This record gives sequence, C-alpha cells and structure tokens, in this order.
Amino acid sequence: MTSILIIAPEGDGIEGLRLGLSRMGFACLLADDKEKVVKQVAEAAPALVLVAANSHPAYMWELWQGLKLEMSPPIIALASEETLNSLDVGMIDDFITTPYDVKELALRIKRLLKKTKSIDTGEVIKCGDLLIDLARCETSVGGRLVVLTFREYELLRFLAKSRGRVFSREALLNKVWGYDYYGGDRTVDVHIRRLRSKIEDSEHTFIETVRNIGYRLRKV
Repeated sequence: MTSILIIAPEGDGIEGLRLGLSRMGFACLLADDKEKVVKQVAEAAPALVLVAANSHPAYMWELWQGLKLEMSPPIIALASEETLNSLDVGMIDDFITTPYDVKELALRIKRLLKKTKSIDTGEVIKCGDLLIDLARCETSVGGRLVVLTFREYELLRFLAKSRGRVFSREALLNKVWGYDYYGGDRTVDVHIRRLRSKIEDSEHTFIETVRNIGYRLRKV
C-alpha cells in the first residue's frame, strides 16, 4: 500500500481527506509539527507528501523545509485561491485548490507517483538527475534515456546501489564481471570512461575517481 504523509494542522477537513484517500487504497499519515514530520518520514518513508497551504502556509512550509532529506518525495500543495500567489513553485510538484474532489486528488497522486516511478516499487535508484529503473533496465539523465551496453549498465547499477562507497578495480571486476574473468584492471577503466561519456556532461558528474583506490558513485 502506498504511504502518503499529510502535513497539516488539525481540522480544515483533513480527517475527511485522510479517510477518503484511505478508502482509495492509500495509507495516510498525519503530522502537524516538526517532530511528527521527522518521525513519520523516518518510520514510514512516504512515497508522497501533501502540504496544506490553505491555512498558516508559512508555518506548514517551514515544517517541510526544515527537513534535511537525501531523497525527497514529491509534494502536492493543498491551496485555497487566496494562497496561490504565496506558493513556492520550486518546492512543489503539483497543487490542487480547495474545495477539492478527493477522486481528482487521488488521480493527481497516482499520476505524479507514476511519473516519478515511486509507487510501491522500490525498483528505482535516483541520484540527482540520474535515474536507474531496475524493473525496465533503463537509465536516464534529466529525463533523457541513455543507451548502455549490458556491462555498462551492470557496472552503473552496482555502483549506484552502494553510492558513496569506494570500490577497487579488483572488487568491481569480481562483482560485475565475475571471479572467473581473466581481464585486467584496464577493463574497468575503459568501461568507466565509456559510462562517463554517456551519463556525464558539463552539468552532471556522477562517478568519482578515488586516487590509488578505485571508483564510487557520488551521493548527490
């Protein structure tokens, strides 16, 4: 079941919203202060966040902005006509105005989760603009599909699953090529160079060389 966190004060029809979304198959959690938000994010890892901006918007946004999350879920703002101008479009992925229809909101949630590939899968690795869809064996950068060879994809996938961790060339040969592979360290360097040419540019750097040790995928 897809978990959704609702950041909102008590009242304002929030309980009705939670009940309506629950009936549609979503597991809804409610938080109205920073401690609860942090706790719910840590324990439930919500796939999406709804932020009520129709009352005390500055307070609600402060709760969200105060979190230091490495992988932030998508955000939908619940806004009244009066608060539309105060929305920070850089912080949200979508919005819906009140009074809203729960069915419409549920469709927006499903559409956004499908777009971000985060609905009940755990089969997507995201590192900044780099996205690896494990179910489809596809890689994209900034929404642009990148064509990789089998070995390039396996190498990137392995590094991405342990991003931030440094692997020696020998370790990469053993894990990606297999223990029975008799090629030298040069094989790893060649594939890393090809990977970089396909997923990196002047605005994106994902793979780092650790001098005299090996390689790692950056924690973005």
